[in-house]
Amino acid sequence: MLHFLIRAAFAAFGLAIAARLVGGITYDAPMTLFLAALLLGLVNALLRPLLILLTLPLTVLTFGLFLLVINAAMILLVSRIIPGFQVAGFTPALLAALITGVTSWAAYMLLGDINRLTARNG
Repeated sequence: MLHFLIRAAFAAFGLAIAARLVGGITYDAPMTLFLAALLLGLVNALLRPLLILLTLPLTVLTFGLFLLVINAAMILLVSRIIPGFQVAGFTPALLAALITGVTSWAAYMLLGDINRLTARNG
């Protein structure tokens, strides 16, 4: 559970960076952004695997780049559900997917290091 919350914090950080750098992404308050990140984590855990399975041939044909489209769709879905978190269209969502992907990768690297450290000391 703690790792999920840490990953959500990194996702919120990525969404905040995206809102700062990409026109068309806005949020009302930091808590709104954190709620959007939590919902994004849930949507990615529940809905994304099904979408990946359904679009597998297209994903293979595009050498995995179609996964960015799926991630952008997940961000658009979250923006439709969470009031106060707005994404103006597909292009801002795609750029946000890139940015949150990089921050999520950084979180994975950091959490991987934390797991290795606790395994040695625990």
